[in-house]
Amino acid sequence: MRRQLPGVSERRACRVLGQPRATERHPAVVLDDEPRLVARMIALATQYGRYGYRRVTGLLQGEGWRVNHKRIARLWRREGLKVPQKQPKRGRLWLTDGSCIRRRPEYRHHVWAYDFVAERTHDGRPLKILTVVDEYSRECLAIVVARRLRATDVLETLAELFATHGLPTYIRSDNGPEFTAALIRLWLEALEVQTLFIEPGSPWENGYVESFNGKLRDEFLDREIFYTLTEAKVLIERWRWEYNTVRPHSALGYRPPAPEAVQPVPLGGLTMNFALS
Repeated sequence: MRRQLPGVSERRACRVLGQPRATERHPAVVLDDEPRLVARMIALATQYGRYGYRRVTGLLQGEGWRVNHKRIARLWRREGLKVPQKQPKRGRLWLTDGSCIRRRPEYRHHVWAYDFVAERTHDGRPLKILTVVDEYSRECLAIVVARRLRATDVLETLAELFATHGLPTYIRSDNGPEFTAALIRLWLEALEVQTLFIEPGSPWENGYVESFNGKLRDEFLDREIFYTLTEAKVLIERWRWEYNTVRPHSALGYRPPAPEAVQPVPLGGLTMNFALS
């Protein structure tokens, strides 16, 4: 800004225009890496359309960029990128009087939680999705996709997970018939795995898996069209791998739940192993 009128001080001109005086003395400095950083930031924002600047910052830091969220926020605003609307915070495992009613996880594989998600293929036929989450690490242990899932399918999924990860101390669920079936309860009792059932009509008491299911819905299911059951299985399993090993989690300091895990990702009938450290 140059003062064109004689007798007008820099102070007055800046005050009238709402311009900080410091910007008239110090030219803006563009760091050498800024064009590459902006290009990568936009690429990540395009790839992960529901990630905000903080989660993109976590991805960039995971790639080796030495940046903080303040710089990314400035560039984010400058490029006109839109931060996804935040959801209001909710109390998860507490009553209104402040008393704790649900056991909180204290270590890995202390408390697991599972629940169902409903979806449909393009032809309108239903899909039923079983999600299993470790509440402490936030890792998604399994996502099972089928046209129908019964108590025997839940038992089979748990048996496979128990063989892979060991037995949890507790497992939390709602009161759905697939979870409260005598077959499941007697089997878990024989293995000394204690069940934690939430109150009917109180999904917030199963907050960890409900939060995960919300992310699955918002970041993936609402953005994909599934034409076949096989396609749904492959794409959802790929998203699960990405969630566990790539996606920054805000509750974990913007690190993924299981960055060191090696998990198979089926691609076109083939199985490929990925490892991230």
